[in-house]
Amino acid sequence: MKNSVTAAAIAAMAALAGGALSGCSVSTPAPPEPAQATVPASATVPASTQHASAPPAQARETDRRNPAAGTKETKEACELFNKLVADYAAVSPTDSKGYEDVYLQAQDAKDAVSGDLQGLFASLGLLAIDHSAAAETGGRPAKESQDAVRDAVFANSAACTAEGVTLRL
Repeated sequence: MKNSVTAAAIAAMAALAGGALSGCSVSTPAPPEPAQATVPASATVPASTQHASAPPAQARETDRRNPAAGTKETKEACELFNKLVADYAAVSPTDSKGYEDVYLQAQDAKDAVSGDLQGLFASLGLLAIDHSAAAETGGRPAKESQDAVRDAVFANSAACTAEGVTLRL
């Protein structure tokens, strides 16, 4: 049992680390506008070969960072996170199976959402599996696991609040 819990904890930490790293993207500035060259009137490009301009890069970047922003999925995910946090808090401190159940539910939820919302469930899953391993010896989860949940809540609080849900810890 310890080997499967340890393997699950390692997998959860890897998933969390991957989500955390992808959440910290660095955007590069847009390339400068090309200099306007003086073109003779006879060398102008016909209107039929001109292309419509693409949407601004900033709008595309916002959509890519959190494709679920402003959707029903966001509200449902935030509410489910709050429910799982309540379930986690209700588990007896020595009930490793109870924490494993929360871990499994968090993993299922993580797989059902997209974007930054996955970090909420990945971090909660990490905390639950960490607490499951510690419960066998009467210990507490690592501070890093608790901090990961706090950071994920902070990162997603604006999206959830915009949908009328306040995230709980």
